[in-house]
Parts: sequence; C-alpha cells; structure tokens
Amino acid sequence: MNNGVAASIALASDIVRRLGASPSECEVVLAPVFIALESVAEIIKHTALELAAQNCHAEPDGAYTGEISARMLRELGCRYVITGHSERRQYFGETNGSVNQKVKRVLAESLRPIFCVGETLADRELGIAEDIIGEQLGEGLEGLTADDAAQLVVAYEPVWAIGTGRTASPEQAEQMHAFIRRRLAAMYMLPVAEMIPILYGGSVKAVNAKILFSMPNIDGGLIGGASLNAEEFAEIIRSI
Repeated sequence: MNNGVAASIALASDIVRRLGASPSECEVVLAPVFIALESVAEIIKHTALELAAQNCHAEPDGAYTGEISARMLRELGCRYVITGHSERRQYFGETNGSVNQKVKRVLAESLRPIFCVGETLADRELGIAEDIIGEQLGEGLEGLTADDAAQLVVAYEPVWAIGTGRTASPEQAEQMHAFIRRRLAAMYMLPVAEMIPILYGGSVKAVNAKILFSMPNIDGGLIGGASLNAEEFAEIIRSI
C-alpha cells in the first residue's frame, strides 16, 4: 500500500526509461496499487513489461463491497495476480483454502497466479518450515491439473527474514527453493515443475540480487521495498 496514482505513474515511467521498452534477458512485471493499474497499463502498453494486481476476490462478481474480481483485472490489462502474499495471510486472515479459491479464479480468467508461500520465524525455530511450505503447496494448489500448474509462478517469502533483523543466506533460500521444486515435481511431474518459475521474496536488493539469482532453483525475485526506487529496481533486474 505505497504510492498513489501520481507516484505510481512517475515510478513506472522512470523504470521504463531505465530499462528501455524491451528488457530481453528476463520478464519484468509491475504490481502497483489497484487505483494505479489503468495508468501504469498505459505507460507500459508498448513495452515488454507486464502488469500484475496485488490481490483479487475468489468470486467472479457479486455482493462483495470493496472487492475486485480477476475478470475486472483482466479488463484493465493485467496478466498476473499475486495470491496468498504473506501480508494477506497475516493481516487479512487468508488461509490455504481461501488462497486456493483465488488461484482457481485467476486461472479461470486466463491470468497467471503468482502464488506465495513462506514460513514464520516460529515455524523455522520449531524446525517445521518444510512441513508448513508443503501444506501451503498441497492445500493452496489442491485441484489444479498439470496444465493449470504450468501457468503458475511460485514465490517463496521467508517471513522470518522480513523485518526481523535476520536474513536468509543464499544457501538457505536455495535449499527451500529446491524443496519447493521437488514438491511440485511430486505433485505434477518433473517437466512441469521445471517450467514453473520460483521467485525469492526475502528482502532482495541490488547488493544481494546477483548471488541470489545465481542459485540453481531461484528463478527471479518478488521485490518489495526495493521496487519503490527505480534505480535500485532496475539494478536488480540487470543483475539477473
């Protein structure tokens, strides 16, 4: 919940200026606040950049005041929707089951879910991190076919390393990404699992991006605070 319309326009314009219209080495997706989606869509219209929403409702329409549907987001030009972000789980009571419904709705609207998983500090200290991530994958993706899974992007957020003063080492991040890849392979077969990008969302910055992205199973980043600075964000993109 940062940047209104004017600030989002300025940031997106600065990012496009720094990257050029066709950053060919990787896919770049911008996820501004809802009220800025249409404006940012216009800015990136003739570029290779894609648009994402930060959330959506699980129903296509109805009496859900204040909510926004995946269908509406598609009309605005979104190609991706973030689902199950750790802050949605923490502050808004989203569960594996409710996230599963959102993932299915996003897919039904021919959009791609950026499906987030991650364990808390308590989970990690109890030694149950992989159990938690396994549950999130199993319950959050329940009912998806292999064809559905091929449309996924998975983002791993080590909640314990965000705002706690602790940091996940590249090796720790890679260890969990490799676990996620194995679990996806068990669910959907290895060729599908290898198609699914797994992003790292644990305070990626320009200074640590290159070593993180060099890990075998880290395919990119879900960038938080650093994405609010066009120079920093562009440097992270260049590092991949």
